[in-house]
Amino acid sequence: MQPPKYIYPSPIDNPNREWPGRSITDSPSWCSVDLRDGNQSLPNPMTPTAKMEYFKLLEKIGFREIEVAFPSASQDDFDFTRRLVDEGHLADDMFIGGLTQCREHLISRTFEAFAGAPRAIVHTYIATSQLHMQQVFGMTADETLKRAVESAKQIRDLANQMGDADIRFEFSPEEFTDTDIDFALDICEAIFEAWGRATPDKPLIMNLPATVERRPPNQYADMIEVFCRRFSQRDSILVSVHSHNDQGMAVAGSELCLMAGADRVEGTLFGHGERTGNVDLVTLASNLAVRGIDTGLNFGDLDGVVETVSRLTGMDVYYRQPYSGEYVFTAFSGSHQDAIRKGMAIRDTAAERFGVGWKVPYLHIDPSDVGRKYEDLIRINSQSGKGGVAWVLEQDYGIRVPKAMHPDLGRAVQQAADAEHRELNSAEVHDIFKTAFINAEGPFKLLGYETASQAEDGQETCATFRLAVEGQERQIEATGSGVVDALVHALHEVSPEPRDVIDYHEDTMGQGSDARAIAMICLEFSDNERRWGAGTATDIGMAAAKAIISAMNRKLA
Repeated sequence: MQPPKYIYPSPIDNPNREWPGRSITDSPSWCSVDLRDGNQSLPNPMTPTAKMEYFKLLEKIGFREIEVAFPSASQDDFDFTRRLVDEGHLADDMFIGGLTQCREHLISRTFEAFAGAPRAIVHTYIATSQLHMQQVFGMTADETLKRAVESAKQIRDLANQMGDADIRFEFSPEEFTDTDIDFALDICEAIFEAWGRATPDKPLIMNLPATVERRPPNQYADMIEVFCRRFSQRDSILVSVHSHNDQGMAVAGSELCLMAGADRVEGTLFGHGERTGNVDLVTLASNLAVRGIDTGLNFGDLDGVVETVSRLTGMDVYYRQPYSGEYVFTAFSGSHQDAIRKGMAIRDTAAERFGVGWKVPYLHIDPSDVGRKYEDLIRINSQSGKGGVAWVLEQDYGIRVPKAMHPDLGRAVQQAADAEHRELNSAEVHDIFKTAFINAEGPFKLLGYETASQAEDGQETCATFRLAVEGQERQIEATGSGVVDALVHALHEVSPEPRDVIDYHEDTMGQGSDARAIAMICLEFSDNERRWGAGTATDIGMAAAKAIISAMNRKLA
């Protein structure tokens, strides 16, 4: 009988697990492997010039451990490592790392690359899973342990020859999550003893990777907790995790491992790496920041980071990638837009209402914390609501559309989006507003008006209006409580339609000499229908008069 093609991974024996009840309260230490793990997975690896720009970007973000190369794998990697050392690119608190297999000549070559470096991490690895030992290397567990220990001793001896340089050692039992936990502990204990230099102040880094994500993240956390509990010299090691994203759970796995006792995380910006990639450090670090943890990493200009990484690697960032994608703070749905608009309007009250500084519907983080503009939160298509359209006009053009006008505005924009079968940008939304409400075509046009007199009680205005009606110029005198009321009375002479002004809003757009008045007016007509119109001018009286004419034209057109 054939065994099943796939089975659920066997649970880890951890009956006294404590990690599910813990919270992450402190930031791990971070190690970027962009220039090694990320670079080796690119269709076109970065040039030395590109790698230098990337290195400076990582340094600016705040990384102080950067695995810069596999120095023994290529001349380019060796030369880049030497350039960092020889040209003095290493800050006083910076550790650069280099990866090497457990092979004598490769380890020697790695130390040649690090010669003269004030601080460095020599990272060696060997596969410890039965799959690799049997099928890839044809080695037994004893042979694997022996080779690893010999390599650790070689690294120790070469490190001792580096004088005052602070040389740290990192060991990875490759495919840790597919390795028998007892064997993983045995080989790591042997490595610790062979290194012989680890102290709480200068710990040995035990990097325990999910090289291929085969287990669910809770089992990865169980393995980390068991390892931390059983390792004999826990205070003299840093337990590091290195998650790959084969099942899409690298971030979850890394977070659970931190709850289980891990101290350090290796990963890359946006998860670049072999196959589906490494854990995305932007997402992981930003998750912790949102929970009130100071990560030491600065993603305040995330758009700039996206642009730089995309340019240097040739790899685009997915538009829905958490925190960094183009659409992650964007709402198209009408109900989402309305909730965001309302929440943003009262976001300053969050502390009083919820006891926290930021609490806005559908936005778990303040977009400005990663350099995003509030103007980009809402984008318009056929699914968008009236509130979203109003938001765009207010944010981009300073036009505050009254709430009662939102349905009319929303219909006009939605009709255009339906007709185009695509998203509309803010300029197009503005054009629709101008065409439909400010410059509404119809039988009427206001050519001008003059205020002739005002009653002694100041309550009535007499005005003369010059109108074009169906192309024919008319001059009409009328009185009213103001220019708006007088114009409605004047229109009665040429049309029986307008009955009364139901709603009136006035505002100012722009500042200083560029400021213009805008009026938005709702007219009720004799058949009880209502139409909104808008007008702009240098003075509010003319703007209001134009708004009346626009409302008339929208009714009669």
